[in-house]
Amino acid sequence: MLTWNLATGPTPGPESGPAAEPSGEPSEYGPRDLARPPTGEGGPRRPVGEGVLTANPLYDTDRLSSLPCPAPDLDVRSPESVTEFLNALTDCLDEAWAAQFRQAGLPYDPPRRVFWTEEGTSPCRDYPSAAGAFYCRADQSIYIGAADVVEKWNHTRESVVYASLLAHEYGHHVQGESGLLEHYHEQRRLEETPKERNAWTRKAELQANCFAGTFLGAVSVTYPITADDRAVVLADASATADPEDAPDEERTHGSAENGRYWLDQGMREQSPGACNTWNLPDDDSLVQ
Repeated sequence: MLTWNLATGPTPGPESGPAAEPSGEPSEYGPRDLARPPTGEGGPRRPVGEGVLTANPLYDTDRLSSLPCPAPDLDVRSPESVTEFLNALTDCLDEAWAAQFRQAGLPYDPPRRVFWTEEGTSPCRDYPSAAGAFYCRADQSIYIGAADVVEKWNHTRESVVYASLLAHEYGHHVQGESGLLEHYHEQRRLEETPKERNAWTRKAELQANCFAGTFLGAVSVTYPITADDRAVVLADASATADPEDAPDEERTHGSAENGRYWLDQGMREQSPGACNTWNLPDDDSLVQ
């Protein structure tokens, strides 16, 4: 789930601060060049312009590196064990995505971690909340309650479920660091109806599902994903999707079928380029 700061930004959106200016590249270069990270003093910066969603430099990178990620055993009855597990997986996520951004020639800072045990307030929302986890772009932080998430996921002991949830929220940070979220917000806020805005939101959420899958697939050598684990995590993707009978005004995460599809797509392909939901028309069946 992606949330943002309603107080500090000019409108509800995942990026705080002033909007980035277009790169000013001549149109003859095409959309890929419109997404190039502009360079200057201080080195590369995040890409801007109309191609940042559909032709992001991150899409041109190779598969995520198959880094060792020996996650500790998880005891869901212990918040300390859950926190240790989440921190170990986040260490792996930091390393994997930092390498990907270096390959893309983009700057990268890892997210802050707020694996909480007591209620509190973020710049985006209070917690606990209805969401078991959320990413707040205003402070570039991932929020997960060590006991709260276990309760919300019915005390499941399947560690891959928590790994996938964490990797999904991390995927929103990847979107932010690659410039995707800023342009997404700029375009989404121009829409007049909830139905039109939700078409943008679904693409962001389904892409985060796919980014989560790329990580799970990449680390499967040292964090093994068995056939049973795969079935469990795909079933969870279905369970956290939009209800089948949800009205258009409430459809923000995609259908159960598409939630599964994009997570599985990432696990199979293990490449950010396989996660380009933005290249699909709004009425395409894969982003409903």
